Amino acid sequence: MTIKIINKSNHELPHYETIASAGMDLRAFIQESVTLQPLERAIIKTGLHIELPVGTEAQVRPRSGLAAKKGVTVLNAPGTIDADYRGEIGVILVNLSNEAFTVENGERIAQLVIARHERAEWMQVKTLSETSRGEGGFGSTGVK
Repeated sequence: MTIKIINKSNHELPHYETIASAGMDLRAFIQESVTLQPLERAIIKTGLHIELPVGTEAQVRPRSGLAAKKGVTVLNAPGTIDADYRGEIGVILVNLSNEAFTVENGERIAQLVIARHERAEWMQVKTLSETSRGEGGFGSTGVK
């Protein structure tokens, strides 16, 4: 799939690090460092604008290393970029650690996954088909 992109940053385009990678790293494009105190959040811009094909979305997801090592993650994970959005991609980062975290220009802050999706049409009915699970949810299938 080919996707049109405008890169207003001075960083390379997002790319897959390995042949089997699902996501591409997004980098911060900021004029000065942004320090997130514990439990603080901020929208970090990337300098990227994309034109997705209809029927696809771009999902902004956390980077596992940043989350595990620093306690910093994407707040609305996964964030969805719709095919008709043309604005700059921003990442809502939140610092869930007990220490301040500073985002530097060019730092890898999230990953972008391109995914196809379906559009649903609702059919209002009076009953749904029976299943063995029924209405069980929120841990009803067990803990192991």
